[in-house]
Amino acid sequence: MTAPGLGGLPPLRDVIARHGLRARKGLGQNFLLDSNLCQRIARAAAPLDGVWAIEIGPGPGGLTRALMASPAAGVIAVERDSRCLPALAELAAAAPGRLRVVEADALALDVTTLAPAPRAIVANLPYNVATPLLVGWLAALAGDPAAFVSLTLMFQKEVADRLLAAPATRAFGRLGVLAQWLCRVRPCFEIPGRAFTPPPKVTSTLVRLDPRPAPLAPASLAALERVTAAAFGQRRKMIRASLRTLGAADALIEQAGVPPTARAEALDVQQFCALARALEARDRSA
Repeated sequence: MTAPGLGGLPPLRDVIARHGLRARKGLGQNFLLDSNLCQRIARAAAPLDGVWAIEIGPGPGGLTRALMASPAAGVIAVERDSRCLPALAELAAAAPGRLRVVEADALALDVTTLAPAPRAIVANLPYNVATPLLVGWLAALAGDPAAFVSLTLMFQKEVADRLLAAPATRAFGRLGVLAQWLCRVRPCFEIPGRAFTPPPKVTSTLVRLDPRPAPLAPASLAALERVTAAAFGQRRKMIRASLRTLGAADALIEQAGVPPTARAEALDVQQFCALARALEARDRSA
């Protein structure tokens, strides 16, 4: 499906030159100008039929164009860099009703308030805020599994590897536990640095997270965050040592039924949830 009015838009490089846009390192900006890649990202987020597509950090609007041309109910672009707003306004004017631009810092914004469900996030995330943004969206899913139908997000490959890592691997950590507890996580494809302007020195990976109807195992987010922070904060130690910061570690481990001599990366998501339930039960009885 092609949205009406998008065919006559000027090339993105012309838009960037006309508005004097340069990617700012301080904002973690790396513009993706290749329309074929942008369309590929939008396809990876499919199906978007009737879904509100929320984009974070659209910059000059490369991916925005691809999302506007999708069957999405509409596109909401959240941009904190005021320099990009005139270019995005031109894009909104080219297809009335398809794009709403919100000038805001996404870190300080509850994006679920921007559109009714169903909603999806599709974004080439600024590298410097990608992880805290994701953690915030996972918190929204912990409160409401229907907060998003999907999250299709571009990360540095190193961060993507952590999201996708299996237990007993070096990349497995707190971020992977939280993401896999709430979502099915899969890689879509990698994009080399040369595809961006300016080119970063790292490879990027597009990752899709599909929220589970219910978390993988019962646990509260707060307790799970405490357990994983303690365990992976000293990941080289046995779990009975790394959890001492929580107090009465031996009792927690025994109640959860996990091996006390295991290291954090050897435990799976369900075992971390068991530790979180034990911690919460102890705190309630204290």
